[in-house]
Amino acid sequence: MDISKEKLVWLYETMYRIRRFEETMLEQTFKGNAMGVTHSSDGQEAGPTGVCAHLTEKDWIGSTHRGHGHCIAKELDTKKMMAEIMGRATGHCKGKGGSMHIADFSKGMLGANAIVGASIPLAVGAALTAKYKGLENESIGVAFFGDGATSQGILHESMNLATVWKLPVLFVCENNHYAEATPVEYAVSILDIADRASSYSMPGVVVDGMDVFAVYDAAGEAVKRARNGDGPTLLELKTYRYHGHFHADVPENYRTKEEESDWKERDSIETFQDRVIKANQLTDKELKAIRDEIDNEMIEAVDFALNSPMPDMDELYKDVYVNYPNSVLAPQQRD
Repeated sequence: MDISKEKLVWLYETMYRIRRFEETMLEQTFKGNAMGVTHSSDGQEAGPTGVCAHLTEKDWIGSTHRGHGHCIAKELDTKKMMAEIMGRATGHCKGKGGSMHIADFSKGMLGANAIVGASIPLAVGAALTAKYKGLENESIGVAFFGDGATSQGILHESMNLATVWKLPVLFVCENNHYAEATPVEYAVSILDIADRASSYSMPGVVVDGMDVFAVYDAAGEAVKRARNGDGPTLLELKTYRYHGHFHADVPENYRTKEEESDWKERDSIETFQDRVIKANQLTDKELKAIRDEIDNEMIEAVDFALNSPMPDMDELYKDVYVNYPNSVLAPQQRD
């Protein structure tokens, strides 16, 4: 593990922050404080953490309906995220986006997206912009999507175009083995989704999505290829979500307790703790201090959100359409 202590701390902080945010968010949802449904990603922390560890604010990511982990790995503010989920004016999108539409362009977060696969072309577009401007060495696109999106036409169109134009983009499939309640074995015709990369002349890599170090290494190679002008890569992260498809979903209706237990024995956070302690890279005391700080952060995030105002009524008419008063796209004024 040739990773600095500073980066190891960041990896642990990010994974634990995702875990605690999702747990706290579910608690608040069941209390009736969230606006609409919420989709948690606890269990999948290693994926966004290992990938985004190689990114900067100049890199762009496209997310999914299960996007809180991506937001946190891209270092969005958890207070604003909690406020957004509760529909408050202090949220990242002024309370208008909710759980499935959190975005922050200042951080390179193009937004979560409730439409399956819809964020993929956004990340490809960001990569095209970077290449057009000659900035691929410092700005790439990353498209996160689930196994349920792998049969969407837009993914295949995007992968083909990305290879044809050799765009600096990563396609990151978080294969948590269920599209809502549909097992991946039932809906996908091949064992490894990464094998589809060969159809588009790009590398396809199967990664243990429960191991942040495995994700970190694979993503590092893919990011390096993209920044060097060698084009896209498809990463398939084999992972698992601990809760149902959304907060009220009962996963016991379509998966067994034994299956859940087997996956949880490979928990990414516990595995990380064991490895760094045994390697004398971080101590149990240091890890506990990190957990305590983030636990307090979640308390503060809930307090911030609950004490934030709801948007004013006139906000209904703002941010709906973009006005271009000085643009050629603006309606022509008539005398």
